[in-house]
Amino acid sequence: MKKTIRIGTRDSELALWQANTVKSKLENLGYTTELVPVKSTGDLVLDKPLYEMGITGIFTKTLDVAMIKGKVDIAVHSMKDVPTQLPYGIVQTAVLERASSDDILVTTTKIDFEKPCTIATGSLRRQAQWLNRYPHHKVVDIRGNVNTRLQKLKDSDWQGAIFAKAGLERLGFANGDAIKSPSFTGAGEALHWMLPAPAQGAMVVVALENDKFCTEATSKLNDIRAQICTHIEREFLRTLEGGCTAPIGAFAEIIGDEVLFKGCLFSLNGKNKLEIEKTVKITNYQEFGKKCALHILNNGGTELMAQIKKQINK
Repeated sequence: MKKTIRIGTRDSELALWQANTVKSKLENLGYTTELVPVKSTGDLVLDKPLYEMGITGIFTKTLDVAMIKGKVDIAVHSMKDVPTQLPYGIVQTAVLERASSDDILVTTTKIDFEKPCTIATGSLRRQAQWLNRYPHHKVVDIRGNVNTRLQKLKDSDWQGAIFAKAGLERLGFANGDAIKSPSFTGAGEALHWMLPAPAQGAMVVVALENDKFCTEATSKLNDIRAQICTHIEREFLRTLEGGCTAPIGAFAEIIGDEVLFKGCLFSLNGKNKLEIEKTVKITNYQEFGKKCALHILNNGGTELMAQIKKQINK
């Protein structure tokens, strides 16, 4: 009997795009699939910053439970939303070819960065890096799916808001420097200087470890270059013990037979910055992210992480 692979996904427009991409790829390989949309806590609670909600994997937990209860067979996530420690019995089976990892500043008018500005982002990482570069600016929290955040920017007196470029491109909202959705028109500027969240721009598929049919099927979608780079970035994050609650950036890139890695840890106000840039042979990529994180921890990072946790847990 041929099994239908039930694909669990959040029901936001972007999450459905990602799930449909996996659905199409599996069906092109001859598998039968169906989508099972599920709302997550992160989608339902929009009036609190993520770090204040104190839940690991806020966008993935509901799908994890659905999988363990047998309601879905696999789940598709934006990899940056996935905790570095997966629940017992659930395994990563594929990292798809990575899209852009850049952050992008979306604006409705031209900005004079020398003057005071208000920039919206719900990410501590983006907030800290922005304040490090523009200490005279103000950052405010913003939540919701892509369409909701674009609408909030349109209705506000903010000068701009920061998004993941990959999300805007996947929804067809980004075309060069132009940003256009059904209800929003503005401009976008890629922030090449800002280190992304670990695994930003990557999509991951997870399945139950003991489900041989689904693990074998989805493993055929794996992109080895994306897998290596995101492994290093997430290992860096896991060793720093950042999760969603610290301003941590990480990006790995394969160049020839080497991997170039850049990582950073900031204080919440952006004033203190610890960073590292190193290369390693691809064949030695295992434990590389951990080694880079230990360098940060041994050079002021342990104290800075303790300070961040104390401030967040007040």
